[in-house]
Amino acid sequence: MRRPTRSLLWPELVFALVAATAPVLAEEVPNAGKLANLVRQDCGSCHGLTLRGGLGKPLTSENLRIWNREQIVSIILDGVPGTPMPPWRALLSESDARWIAERLQQGNLP
Repeated sequence: MRRPTRSLLWPELVFALVAATAPVLAEEVPNAGKLANLVRQDCGSCHGLTLRGGLGKPLTSENLRIWNREQIVSIILDGVPGTPMPPWRALLSESDARWIAERLQQGNLP
């Protein structure tokens, strides 16, 4: 009796699965503690230590409702020309900025 042939061998299947999931695995998982501290300390130096305003606008969920998440991510990464808001792209990844934007909009910064 003849053994059925396989269209894909075990090592090839493993390689195909790893290759298919590599972009997902490569995505950076933000360090919540580090980012929360950055927001409180660095962002808080302009936006107020309670993030309710200072030199910069308040970063409360109520005040951020006028922008969608992508707009906030863009502001974090690219800054706002003509204002004191600097670009953070050199220090933060897009996933970091997205994490910050989500937490600020939800009002649940750890």
